[in-house]
Amino acid sequence: MLDIERLQLPLPADFDKKQDRLLLHSCCAPCSGEVMEAIQASGIDYAIFFYNPNIHPLKEYEIRKEENIRFAIKHNVPFIDADYDKDNWFARARGMENEPERGIRCTMCFDMRFERTALYAHEHGYSMISSSLGISRWKDMKQINGCGKRAVKPYPGLQYWDYNWRKQGGSQRMIEISKREEFYQQEYCGCVYSLRDTNRHRLSQDRERIEIGVQYYKA
Repeated sequence: MLDIERLQLPLPADFDKKQDRLLLHSCCAPCSGEVMEAIQASGIDYAIFFYNPNIHPLKEYEIRKEENIRFAIKHNVPFIDADYDKDNWFARARGMENEPERGIRCTMCFDMRFERTALYAHEHGYSMISSSLGISRWKDMKQINGCGKRAVKPYPGLQYWDYNWRKQGGSQRMIEISKREEFYQQEYCGCVYSLRDTNRHRLSQDRERIEIGVQYYKA
């Protein structure tokens, strides 16, 4: 059940809930769970846009997508399944293979995903886009918001909503919802280089490598 009283999001002044629609880029179910429930409780007409060609390997990609679909169906939210497009992502990442997390490779990745989100929004009558990416404490919100704002510039009338989803207990509710729903708990950001670097760190700490598809949140 949605808690209507706690969630009245401060929308941009020129967004009219009676006629405008939001396209929410979702990276995964755990990050989007709180965002989706907050948006719905605030009476915003929206759809999920799943475009994440960075996620590797395919097994990980499919698990993350199916978890997001499951939650969208539960809340009767339209789910737009965009092309995996991994070859394009690898081409754009060429030369950035050894960049650190939050570096230029991540900027490229966010740009790519937001550009496709903005294009779809423009072509299908959405007036605003946003993303669940920023709710994670592992992400740089300034970096994410910069990419989002760049993506909408070519489209007059389309805006990027840079709301801080971590505010007012959002990060904690993200964990609570993930446990309630027993979402798949991914153990790295998503791309093959993140997987590589996370495994290197784990091995340096005498821990086992990540095993795809086994870790889930528990209530």
